[in-house]
Amino acid sequence: MQIFALLANNLSAACRNRWTYRSIICTVQLVLFAVGGVTSFLLRFEGSIPHEMQRALFWGTLEFVAVKALVFRLYHLDRGLWRYFGIHDMVRIAHANFIASAACSTLVLSTVPPPFPRSVLVIDFLVCLLLSIGVRAGMRLMLEVATALGGAIPPRALIYGGGAGGSILLSEARSNTAFRRSICGFIDDDPNKQGMSVNGVVVLGTGAQLPELVAQRSVEEVLIAVPSADGNRMKNMVQNCQKAGVPFRTMPAIVEMREGGRKAVLVRDVALEDILGRTVVEWDQTHITEKHRGKVVLVTGAAGSIGSELCRQIARFKPAALVALDTSESPLFDLDQDMRHRFCGMAFHPEIGSVQNRQRLAEVFRRHSPTLVYHAAAYKHVPMMEAHAFEAVENNVLGTYNIAQVAAQYDAEDFVMISSDKAVRPTNIMGATKRVAELLIRSLQNGGTRYISVRFGNVLGSNGSVVPTFQRQIAAGGPVTVTHPDMERFFMTIPEAAQLVLEASSMGKGGEIFVLDMGKPVRIVDLARQLILLSGLKPDRDIMISFSGIRAGEKLYEELNSADEHALATPHQRIKVFNGAHLAAGSASHHLASLRRACESRDLNALLIELKRIVPDYTVGEDLLKRALEPGLFRLAKCVNAEEAGAPVDNQVLARPGI
Repeated sequence: MQIFALLANNLSAACRNRWTYRSIICTVQLVLFAVGGVTSFLLRFEGSIPHEMQRALFWGTLEFVAVKALVFRLYHLDRGLWRYFGIHDMVRIAHANFIASAACSTLVLSTVPPPFPRSVLVIDFLVCLLLSIGVRAGMRLMLEVATALGGAIPPRALIYGGGAGGSILLSEARSNTAFRRSICGFIDDDPNKQGMSVNGVVVLGTGAQLPELVAQRSVEEVLIAVPSADGNRMKNMVQNCQKAGVPFRTMPAIVEMREGGRKAVLVRDVALEDILGRTVVEWDQTHITEKHRGKVVLVTGAAGSIGSELCRQIARFKPAALVALDTSESPLFDLDQDMRHRFCGMAFHPEIGSVQNRQRLAEVFRRHSPTLVYHAAAYKHVPMMEAHAFEAVENNVLGTYNIAQVAAQYDAEDFVMISSDKAVRPTNIMGATKRVAELLIRSLQNGGTRYISVRFGNVLGSNGSVVPTFQRQIAAGGPVTVTHPDMERFFMTIPEAAQLVLEASSMGKGGEIFVLDMGKPVRIVDLARQLILLSGLKPDRDIMISFSGIRAGEKLYEELNSADEHALATPHQRIKVFNGAHLAAGSASHHLASLRRACESRDLNALLIELKRIVPDYTVGEDLLKRALEPGLFRLAKCVNAEEAGAPVDNQVLARPGI
């Protein structure tokens, strides 16, 4: 057997060169055609070919070889990888044989002098069909046996899912040396599949029987092969694997494998988004391609989680150039290296600069003349911004206004700003600044540059988000800290968020606020438990969960739209557009000037008063309110407690905490 494996491996190595491989296939096929012709005569005459048939044998076999070689070449049967020979190849071989035999019959009967036995034509079709299929199937079997015999003993595995995905994994486990597994059987929760066989491997039981089967068959790994599973189904499968106490991996969705390109993997660790059921958004490739092809595109905040994903996705649509603006040197350098490796034929221009520096922005626009602008630069961490209110306004409001105006000055077609669901009835300075930014860029809409806002929920895995924080705490042995047992948030994946931005840019007319249908909110404590389980540990036993209390500016749940906003449908079933309040151009300039003066003088009272005037439903955080009340108690209390910003109120008591 070792000699057999060695021969198969040497043959496989020799066939890695394309031309060598095709030459071997052509040679083997010619030999098969000749053997088929001779065998047909031998079968017809029971092993003894009469002398008078020698001429018919010679010319008939010669024509068989020539015609079949031509037909098989037209069907590209000289290019197939025999290691992956399958049913589709069998059908093509049968069809090519039939056409070749029909052509041979016509040619032989009209050119070869009689007598020529016509039954030979039928026998030749059957023999050639069997030889063509048999040799290919035998080669695949030989290579699979060589894979099984070569190297170390492969791990024993069960495949969870007896459908198309499971069949693919089984085939790869048998033939792919980089994915060697000894498949013990299938697991499937469908009762109709129990006891059935998939390519010779039996469906042994359901997920509930997994602990028993793992123990009986010494299983070392479970491969989940249900790439179409929704969140609830994936969660159940993961729980079954966890109860069995066995490592598990999953097969990614086809879309994910396509997005991964050369780096796509056959199986990977189960990710949090698999359990949450977040899927990649189906997008309109045609409109997005038309929007970006041949254009110069600028992304601000390009080195961040969303900005870098935007760069990678935009690059797929062949822009003339992609300009990446960010203040962070090292992450921008890393992005530059990654983009040049992935998209070596595209002009990529990293630019260091801040949206707060209008002169620098003008330099970038003069140098590159971007047509499309994606504004992802922002300060986003809620507690951090509660402690740095002036910086939040300077970056998220004044910085946004700077680049929005420069975009109009240099005739950009589209300006798309990434906003947040925290802009809805904000309870923190970060959400308030995002809401002000939404209103300000809407006020700039005058028929020139199209200004669009896109609201996001929390993004899984973004820099500084809750998931990486939990993962670090788990790696350190815990505890995992959650602010409140009832804290809820909407979540989406980074690719999903980036695709929404591109969709919005392709359908926006100007002045809209787009929001993705983000599904149901997720309790943060449930998120923490799932991450602990995915790490192979038990919540409250291996890793403790502690509650630290709601932080400054946070609320228990987020909202998607405020009371004065009305959701309207868009051509995309998972995207809504909101119409609501807006600022007049003159009013926007007045508010902006007031905010700028407050930041320059470091007057927190004036800053919060002005934010409250712009966003009446802004609830100032308790800690921020206490800091602001110290130098100007009654002046601020009037404004923040009024029914509407600027309305007269009694000059009475302290502002209520949490307003």
